[in-house]
Amino acid sequence: MFTEYDLRQHSADSPPITARHHAPAAAKTVIIVVAAVLRLPVRDIEAATRSSPRVARGRQLAMYLAHVAAGLSLSAVGRAFGRDRTTVAHACRVVEERREDPCFDAMAGCLERLVTAIADMVHWSGR
Repeated sequence: MFTEYDLRQHSADSPPITARHHAPAAAKTVIIVVAAVLRLPVRDIEAATRSSPRVARGRQLAMYLAHVAAGLSLSAVGRAFGRDRTTVAHACRVVEERREDPCFDAMAGCLERLVTAIADMVHWSGR
């Protein structure tokens, strides 16, 4: 995350801070939010190896939110999660299918609004 000092050093004459610069911080924040809500260890969501189905679903939700709500590209999400962009695209499709369940959709919708609000507040959004 950028510190207050970093932001002060960024003047109006500087090139804009792009979503690419924010991708690691945005992804980490999404992971922390998802881990807290689903009661999963952050390290499990960040793990490079395959995990239990519960953790895999949490990771897929985090990748989906990083893309849809934080506005990161599939490639940026893939880099942040240590995965290929096609894996991120698959995760997004899986989450979209799961949103047909009203209970899951309500939870995902709340998280999407939360992450979108954070992204807008700290100007991560590539939208």
